[in-house]
Amino acid sequence: MQNRIFQDQPKDAPALHVHAMNDLRFIRQVMERSASFTAVPGWGMILMGGTAIMTAVISSRFAGTGNWLYLWLGDSILAILIGIVSMGYKARLANSSLFSGAGGKFMLNLIAPILAGVPLTAVLFRQGMTDALPGLWLLLYGVGVITGGAFSVRVIPLMGACFAAVGAVTLFLPTAWGNFMLALGFGGLHILFGAIIAWRHGG
Repeated sequence: MQNRIFQDQPKDAPALHVHAMNDLRFIRQVMERSASFTAVPGWGMILMGGTAIMTAVISSRFAGTGNWLYLWLGDSILAILIGIVSMGYKARLANSSLFSGAGGKFMLNLIAPILAGVPLTAVLFRQGMTDALPGLWLLLYGVGVITGGAFSVRVIPLMGACFAAVGAVTLFLPTAWGNFMLALGFGGLHILFGAIIAWRHGG
């Protein structure tokens, strides 16, 4: 009798079990993607790091002047454009949105501290305190990456913490170190973490 029961079981039962497990795995991956923003562009960050190092080299001739500030403001605008284009491209490949869900939370938390730096930059430059700008920029950018990174992959908050640490140290260094620390932060850290993200998170 027992042998007959086993014989009556469908022959494709193991295949159905495997199929169900695959479905559950797929649903779990979709839920994980919807809970975190994964379209942070590794290659875009590497490119942003390259332009920052070039800007640091060129602007070193104009330290403490208006031209120094204009060069770095130009690089920041270029970096924003690179970030938007590369992030939008990666988001489209991942079928996710920059402005809703986890992507919207990532963008809002990233941008808020960066925008706070705009009036602070104007005030400090008008007061002749340009030596404080490199540390301020790195610190605010790091805070933005930490808060935005709470809605992204684990390496992003770590990158933000590194930026914030470099910025905090820069605030207490002599003025002559400012340009080098900007190259180390916006150049070196972007290239390092961009390579990690490109390698581990699909470009």
